[in-house]
Amino acid sequence: MDLIKNNTQSKIIKLILIILLGSIALTISAKIKIPFYPVPMTMQTFVVLFLGISFGYKIGLMTITLYLLEGIAGLPVFANSPEKGVGLIYFTGPTMGYLLGFLTAVSLSSKINSKDNFFIVLLKLILAVSTIYILGILWLGKFLGWEIKILFDGGVKPFLLAEIFKILLLALITKQIIKIRKFI
Repeated sequence: MDLIKNNTQSKIIKLILIILLGSIALTISAKIKIPFYPVPMTMQTFVVLFLGISFGYKIGLMTITLYLLEGIAGLPVFANSPEKGVGLIYFTGPTMGYLLGFLTAVSLSSKINSKDNFFIVLLKLILAVSTIYILGILWLGKFLGWEIKILFDGGVKPFLLAEIFKILLLALITKQIIKIRKFI
């Protein structure tokens, strides 16, 4: 009985550590800004998709949820925080839709499996990251108005080249990332 109890406790501790480390990785990816025009590129979407591919939807969703709760609680985990605010005020600002899109993206990217060929992986990653932008511009419309061109030009277009790069990179290394799941 002690062996089962110890095994359960070690699994719980392992799960908590993975979720905490994932949240830290997501925070770091939000803070490192790579100079890019017209806006700096972060690696947040890369890490979100990576979490889904490597840890599956349950751990991925728990990690993203923790990250969002940390930000809502006032920890400066989001990109541009604390410079542009923290907590619930920042969260409910123009980027909230994108942040909520992390939840759908991590879930969809978890559907990638080792049997998928490069083209299928690419399509699944495009679908996953698209949900971030769809939710993002739906919320952004509250701030910029509902003209499609303005929403696309302000909320999607500046990030397209960076997203293509991140998706291609992930698609190339997905088979290696999936191997991580075996250790979880």
